[in-house]
Amino acid sequence: MRHLLLRLFINAAAFWLVDGLFDGVWFESTGALLLTALIFGLLNTFIRPVLIIMTLPINILTLGLFTFVVNAMILELADWWVDRFYIDTFMTAILASIVISIVSSALSSILYED
Repeated sequence: MRHLLLRLFINAAAFWLVDGLFDGVWFESTGALLLTALIFGLLNTFIRPVLIIMTLPINILTLGLFTFVVNAMILELADWWVDRFYIDTFMTAILASIVISIVSSALSSILYED
């Protein structure tokens, strides 16, 4: 349970930073931010591995850079499911997913340090 709450906090912090950095990403409320963090975490857990396997040939051809597109697709899915979360363009989703990945990795390495 502690791990899930910590992951939710990390995702929420990353989304909060993305909301401040990009004009094309915004939340109508803090509740929408938390719900988006939860949905994004669930999508990353269940849908992202399937997409990575399905796109493995193109991912190999692009030396892993297509993973950014898969991450943006997950972010767009979260946008589609959460009514009070908006992303303007797919390019904004790609840039936001890069920032979310960096922030999540950095916070995870700090907070999960044993």
